[in-house]
Order: sequence, then C-alpha cells, then structure tokens
Amino acid sequence: MPQWYPEGQVPGSGQAVRVTGLTVAAPDGRLLLDGGSLEIRPGRVTALTGPSGCGKTTLLRAVAGVLPPGARRTGGRVELLGQDVLSLAPAPLRALRRHRVAYLGQDPGSGLNPRMKVRRLLAEVAVDRSPDAVRALLAEVQLPTDDGFMGRRATELSGGQQRRVALARALARRPAVLLLDEPTAGLDPRLRDEIAELLRHLAAHHRLAVALSCHDTDLVARLADDVTDLSRAPAAPPAAALLAAPRAAGPRELPVGEPRLTVSGLHAAFARRGRAVPVLHDIGLTVAAGASTGIVGASGSGKTTLVRAVVGLHRPTGGAVTLDGVRLAPAAHGRTREQRRRLQLVPQDPLGTLNPSRTVGETLGRPLRLHRRAGRREAPARVLELLEQVGLPAGFADRYPHELSGGQRQRASIARALAADPDVLVCDEVTSALDDRTADAVMDLLEDLRESRGLSLVLISHDLRLVASRTENLLVLSAGRVVDSGSTRQILGPGAVAR
Repeated sequence: MPQWYPEGQVPGSGQAVRVTGLTVAAPDGRLLLDGGSLEIRPGRVTALTGPSGCGKTTLLRAVAGVLPPGARRTGGRVELLGQDVLSLAPAPLRALRRHRVAYLGQDPGSGLNPRMKVRRLLAEVAVDRSPDAVRALLAEVQLPTDDGFMGRRATELSGGQQRRVALARALARRPAVLLLDEPTAGLDPRLRDEIAELLRHLAAHHRLAVALSCHDTDLVARLADDVTDLSRAPAAPPAAALLAAPRAAGPRELPVGEPRLTVSGLHAAFARRGRAVPVLHDIGLTVAAGASTGIVGASGSGKTTLVRAVVGLHRPTGGAVTLDGVRLAPAAHGRTREQRRRLQLVPQDPLGTLNPSRTVGETLGRPLRLHRRAGRREAPARVLELLEQVGLPAGFADRYPHELSGGQRQRASIARALAADPDVLVCDEVTSALDDRTADAVMDLLEDLRESRGLSLVLISHDLRLVASRTENLLVLSAGRVVDSGSTRQILGPGAVAR
C-alpha cells in the first residue's frame, strides 16, 4: 500500500475517538444504548463485543454522527478528532464523514450500486482515481486486479467479495478513523484472517484508529489491542427459545426419508459484456427428507449462486432441479405458488431482502396469508409465535428493519422463511451476525423442525465447526465445481467439531 496519509492527517497520539456515557433512545422511549463508552486510539484496533442487540451498531454509527431514524441522544458525548459529532451542523458533519472517518456496515453489499462496475465503485470515492491506485486497493483487500474482475458489477460478486469491495471503497477515501460492523462475517477462515491482518497493517503502518464489532471471540483475541464489552447494555430480553439448555455437540440422528431435493448437471453463468461467463459446472446434489446438508468452499466458489439457482432466483444454463421427483421450472416465476412455498431461502443479506417500508409483523404476516398458513384472525398470534421461535420479543412485530441490529434482522429473515412452512430450507450464512448463544438456539430450532416435520436443511457456512456439528452430508465447491461430497464426518474428520 502506498504511503497515503500526509503529515497531520492522522493524529500522532492521544485519542481519535472518545465516547463517554452515551445514551440513545428510540422514538418510543426504548433505550438503544445506555451509558456506552469507548476510546479509539491511532495505531490501535479496538473491538466491540456483546450479544446481538446490545448496542454495538448504535455506538459505532454514533461515532460517525449517524443515529437511527427518530432516535435521539439523551445523555453523554461523542468526540471524533476533537469534535462533538452529534452537535455538528450538517455541512461540517458531511465534510468530516467524507474526509476523516469511514463506516462499513454489516450488510455492505446492500450499499453497492448494482449498476456500477467494480472499477467505478472504487474510483467514485477514491482520493486517487488512477488505474494503478484502484488496482492497489483491490490487491490490498485480496481481490483480483485484472480487467475482468474490475469489469464486474456488484450482483456478480459473492458475499465475501462484496464485503471486500466495500472495504476497499472505505480505504479509498484515506480516512483517519475506520469503523467496521462485523467486517469478517460471511468470510471463509483464510479471508477472515487476511482481513484481520489488513486491519492490523492499517493500524500499525498508517496510524489509523480502527474499531470493529465482532462476535468471533478467537478473532478478537488475536486482532484487538483493546476490547470494549457491551454485554451489560440493555439488550432485548431473550425469549424462551434462547433459555433452553445447550445441546451436546454433534448432529442429531434424525430419521431420513426419500430424496426430496435433487440437483443434477447444474450449470450457471453471469452475463458480462454480452457473453455468458460460466460460474457453475455440472453440479449435483441430493437432499433427503429430514436430512441436513452443508455446502462449503472459499469465498467466490459459487455457493450462493448454486442455492439461488436452486430456489429459482438465478436462471441456470443447464441441468435440472427436482422436488419430490417433480422437475421445477428454471425461474421462480415459472413455478407454482405451492412449489415456491415448499422451497425457501434465508439469504446472506437480510437488510437487502426485508422490505424497509413494512414492519416485521407485516413482513411475517404476508407469507402466512399468501400461502394460506394462517387466516386473518390467526395471523397475529402466529407472528408472535414465529418471533418467539427465533428469540425476538413480541414487541419487535411493530419495528421496521432499520430499527433492528444485524443479528435481529437475520433472525427476522429466518422467521419470514419459516412462516411459509417450507419442506426445504436453504440457509446462506444465517448465523454470521449472531453471537454463539443465539446461533446455537436458532440451529436448535431448525433441528427441532427437522425432527417434528421432516424439514430438509441446506446450510451454507464458512464456520466448519457449525457445519461439522449440524450437518450429516457435505458438498465442497471450488471455482464452481464439486471437488468433494459425502458424509460430513468422513470429509471433515471426527475431530472437526472441537476445532
């Protein structure tokens, strides 16, 4: 990386950020953060930890001068580079955010313009827009620097690639303070470690003040110089589903039926510059009724494209998808409503898929009525039941997506898929923004559904311990091809759960 920062751009010592006793209240009086404090120093990495909903995102966004819509500061102070950001007038606040601080949210892919190519996404915000500088940014975040990659649009990138492009955009502005909300969620272990090393490099060599929220305790221990724990903040009270005793590690032995979902000879491509660029090659997969199957592979290996093709959101160029022996139309709009109900996807990016204009209750009620799982009178009670199942209090039915933390949005997305009462549930990194306790409770719920009604589960995850303990069969992808498949225990080994 070039020496980006001229003398005086980054404070040489002292505190870049100081938050003391910050209390933030929602319009209805709920406390989103109560007495939060934080110090971020140049040249150091500070980690924010705590359960989902404890206020980590609210605190990071407050440092950037952004509070949730309608929320207000009722106490405390936020100083960024010597200025109280929550008291700044709009013009100087915009200048501060444009030149001195960068914030990267939990769903960075949703902030990438889908019509822009990678080259333009970076040049749009970069201090140095030269081709060499853009390539240096991509190389710094471990992305290809060839014209083919820079010519892709955001929709042609994997979740991990979108996250790294968003990080490159943040770095392109040469900020003095870098704020990241779960920056390694959804990344494979190798890329997670590379991003962690990059953050260490930025702090050590460029004197950046770096703060991040993170649920990965191992990563925090290796990466952070300082840790601020928000566990005592007023997180939402856990529902009964989260209070159950933890279960023993290892996949439960559940009765498995006949093949329910079959994928054979599947090929898929992206259109680029008027031609089809293959991304999946002759993929085969069989999931039996009541079975759990994991899909793993490096970021960009084709995992998300595969499951989007299976549920009809990405039209394949060849092959077949069958459900209980019935061949499904390639695109979702060509399938019957009943076929769409039976095959549900929980996507990697919940913020981009939850309608921002609908409350959580309205979002859950729609599939209940659409698929005739509950009448108009029964729907409100069923909505509350779904919320309780995923560990969200009843009051969340009246909240909008922007009023939820990343982990809460993820659970709302799971509840929406379950509202359709599916036979096959495809989960793409559904625990990446959840703390360990909540993730275990959500996975216990899915296993209960497998046991009680023969739900078939397809689980994409970079967390090999989760895959080893929660799936029976495994599909390993690399560069859009199957490189291994079979029993999870045989592929990962009997000791994988403990690793």
